[in-house]
Amino acid sequence: MIITNVNVNGIRAAVKHRSETNLGFLPWLSDTAPDYVLLQETRASHDQVTEALAPALEQGWHLSLAEAEKKGHAGVAVLSRTAPDAVRIGFGSNEFDHTGRYLEADFGDLTVASLYLPKGASDGEKRDEKFRFMDEFGAHITALARKRRDVAIGGDWNIAPNEVDLKAWKTNKRSPGFLPEERAWVADLTSNGLRDVHRELHGDEPGPYSWWSWRGKAFDNDSGWRIDYQLANKRLAARAQSAQVHRADAYDLRWSDHAPVAVTYAD
Repeated sequence: MIITNVNVNGIRAAVKHRSETNLGFLPWLSDTAPDYVLLQETRASHDQVTEALAPALEQGWHLSLAEAEKKGHAGVAVLSRTAPDAVRIGFGSNEFDHTGRYLEADFGDLTVASLYLPKGASDGEKRDEKFRFMDEFGAHITALARKRRDVAIGGDWNIAPNEVDLKAWKTNKRSPGFLPEERAWVADLTSNGLRDVHRELHGDEPGPYSWWSWRGKAFDNDSGWRIDYQLANKRLAARAQSAQVHRADAYDLRWSDHAPVAVTYAD
């Protein structure tokens, strides 16, 4: 069973990008073999996402979507090879459930969830908003992880948990996504029923990174961040066999500034 998560940075752009040379999101989807694809930052309405993904839906994929109330922002989705038994948008938050940042879908005794955590800031209102999200969301997924079912939460967490998770960690100690409080929050999750599957499989080696700035030579120099990953509960994480980042072969072959992250679990 393969669960893949990817921030598409706009699903319509990801589908259209390099379509003339067969290198966009849809060819990637056809060439890989995921059972579930957790999408973030779709940035489109339900009708627009359905139109963009029409070829995949015609081939049998099922779409579950949480669009943001604010047009052109956020948006998360789950593509699955079978129809879900249940879909839940949000995590019971009056402040955040309408923002298109979290969706859960049940398939038998498996729950997969797509997350797009706010980027935040070093200080100010955006920082405070991110921490309010983290407080509510952390309580929700900690409880979710304790349920007697398999749970995988994948997405763009916008937090690099450890020094090995970004190339330039020494110059980013005060940057959003690497603040001590953010890293402590992830550490608390992974000590309370959730496990960072990719990190456990790859040990303490740097990366593998999943996001690189479009600017400069970040991609060519592999100066990236590992902010896209899956946290699984102990029951599912025990069956994790391998994890990989689908990094493009070259800068101009990317269809997003993020790369897909795929984890294979034993059935």
